[in-house]
Amino acid sequence: MEPEPIKGGSVAESTARHLKDLILEGALSPGDLLLPERDLAVQLNVSRPTLRQGIKILEDEGLIVSTPAGRSVASLGSEITDPLIALIASHAEVVDDYLEFRATTERMAARLAAERANDVDRERLTACMERIDRAHEGGVQRQEADADVDLHIAVYEASHNLVVLHTMRALSGMLRQGVIENRELLFSRPETRDQLRAQHRAIYESVMAGKVEEAGDAAEAHIHYTHRALNEIKASEARLQVSLRRLNGGRVSTRKADR
Repeated sequence: MEPEPIKGGSVAESTARHLKDLILEGALSPGDLLLPERDLAVQLNVSRPTLRQGIKILEDEGLIVSTPAGRSVASLGSEITDPLIALIASHAEVVDDYLEFRATTERMAARLAAERANDVDRERLTACMERIDRAHEGGVQRQEADADVDLHIAVYEASHNLVVLHTMRALSGMLRQGVIENRELLFSRPETRDQLRAQHRAIYESVMAGKVEEAGDAAEAHIHYTHRALNEIKASEARLQVSLRRLNGGRVSTRKADR
């Protein structure tokens, strides 16, 4: 089927507007490479000079950047990496605020996803859940953690709320890096991994079944569990450090470790 020509306003402006819409709705993600110019012009059914004009509009607005590999979507909003995040991560009470925010937002996203998800969304959700299951059964913690984040993003996409999608996509960069949540510690504990997998399945199944209230409850319960588990891990680590300091006199005395 021949692509429909872009119409409305100047063709270059319409081309730029079409690409903006793709970025806004999440079809184009930060870092995505655009097709080569010749192929992209064919795909959009515009001439190459017109395409260049449209791309120039987006470059001037900072939405498209040139890279050695070609033109790509700018990284705006892809991750929150401001030094403020390090400050947030160093204050337990602010981390609590972050997880409180996630509990509320995840609940809303899951409820909307259960109500609005279409067949394409359900396929993506299923693929993410299957990845979680494979990584869990194979004991590959990092892959399971990555699939966990991708499942949450799939729920945000299925919510069809653009503010939720772009806000939580930005926060997902922090999740992958463990800036606030120490995900390596979470997934290093078999009992925690089992609980997390069960909770992800509960979110997945309720969204797939269109059970709005159940989806919201499952998503919120998952974040509250994560919060409790992280606090328990931190408390356990703190107790261990105290025990080690007692064992060696805090490394500032002549006491022998085997006293």
